[in-house]
Amino acid sequence: MLLLGGVAAVLVVTAAVVVAVAFPSVAATICPGCYRMKWLGPGLYVESGLSDAQRRQVVAIAERANQRVSDFYGGRESSPRILACLTDECYRRIGGGRERGIAVLDRAVMLSPRGVDPVIAAHELSHVELHARLGGSGSRVPQWFDEGLAVLVSDDPRYLAPKTAGDRCLVDSREALPATIADWLGAASADQWMYGKAACQVSRKLGTDDPRGAALRLIKRLSGGDTFAASW
Repeated sequence: MLLLGGVAAVLVVTAAVVVAVAFPSVAATICPGCYRMKWLGPGLYVESGLSDAQRRQVVAIAERANQRVSDFYGGRESSPRILACLTDECYRRIGGGRERGIAVLDRAVMLSPRGVDPVIAAHELSHVELHARLGGSGSRVPQWFDEGLAVLVSDDPRYLAPKTAGDRCLVDSREALPATIADWLGAASADQWMYGKAACQVSRKLGTDDPRGAALRLIKRLSGGDTFAASW
């Protein structure tokens, strides 16, 4: 029994090491302190060594981003951690790449120095909230819809005209867009307007009268088992 317990302990430690080395972003979101991230408030972690002003800035940005998501979805079913880095070294340490921000396993959001912004944070938080409402998986919706909705939720001015505009599209799009995350990443890296195209199709379909209500009705149908093709 003692031997078996020792073997089990070794396997657990080995697995933890493998995850930390191969998937640092996963490990960092599970154990932020292990990556020199400091607790700043409920679900919010930042790199150590920040000034009081910088910490207040991050808190304010997180609050604004969370409010945008809560306002659109009419509440929250998700409560992801946010790990915010204000230096590139910090973001590399927790497993980040060249992106502004990223949602990790539908449980956390990591923000790079270029992503510590209410728009970027709200975009990533929208992914987590949508997947939570779909039962923890985004597989029921094509990636272009997931991204286009996140642009709408975050109210990203790079890809959407003001809410007062009759048509919020900044680029016209009626083409078929990438449905898988792999295809989306490839297309988005080659076309800077891919997010704008997705946002255009989503905003037009949801309409101008009550886009939030239309989105929530669609999500409810999907969570009930309807296919995206039938619901859309």
